[in-house]
Amino acid sequence: MTRSTRAAVLASAFLSVAILGACRRKPVTPAPTTTTAVVNQDSINRVRDSIATADARRRSEQQRADSIRNADAMATQEQRTMVQALTNVVYFDYDAAELRADGRAALDAKLPILLANPALTIRIAGHTDERGSSEYNLALGLSRAAAVKRYLTDRGVAPGRIEVVSYGEEQPAVEGGEEAAWSQNRRAEFEITSPAGVLARPRR
Repeated sequence: MTRSTRAAVLASAFLSVAILGACRRKPVTPAPTTTTAVVNQDSINRVRDSIATADARRRSEQQRADSIRNADAMATQEQRTMVQALTNVVYFDYDAAELRADGRAALDAKLPILLANPALTIRIAGHTDERGSSEYNLALGLSRAAAVKRYLTDRGVAPGRIEVVSYGEEQPAVEGGEEAAWSQNRRAEFEITSPAGVLARPRR
C-alpha cells in the first residue's frame, strides 16, 4: 500500500469515528429563558388567584345560607314563644272569679302581642272544678272568662276581638277528687280564633 493510499484510509477512518460520535451525542436542551419563567409564574399566580376567589365566594355563600337558616329558626322560635304566651292558662282560687297575681302576670304577657296584632282574635273559656251545681259552675266559669276579658279590654284590646264562653265543670284538665286536681281545673283557657298567620313582633 502506497503512502498516499494509507493516508486516505486513515482519514476515512477518522471521519467515520467523528460522524459516529456526533450521532451518539445527546441533543442539548436549551435552558429556559427569563421570559418563559416569568410567563409560567404569571400563570401560576392567576390560577392561585382564581382558586382564592372561588373559595371566598363559597365561604360567602355558605355564611349567607347559615344566616338565613339562623334567621328562620329564630323567627320560628319567636312565633312559638308568642303563641305560647297567648295561650297560657290563667288559674283561679276556689269559688272566685278575681284575678290572682300570677293570672295578671300571664295576661300582661299577652297584652303586647294582642296590641301589636290588631287583627288577632281570641276565645276565652272559663272552667271550674267539680264542686257546686252545673248551673252555678257555668255561671262561675263565665264570670272568670269575663274577668279576663275585662282586664284585657281595660288595657286597650278591642272588646270585639275577644269571645267568652263557659264550660263549667264539664271539661276538667285533670281528673281527680282532691285539691291537686281541682286547682288545675279552676282556670281560663285561651284559643286563637283568627286565621293562622305570622304574628307581628311587639314594640320594645
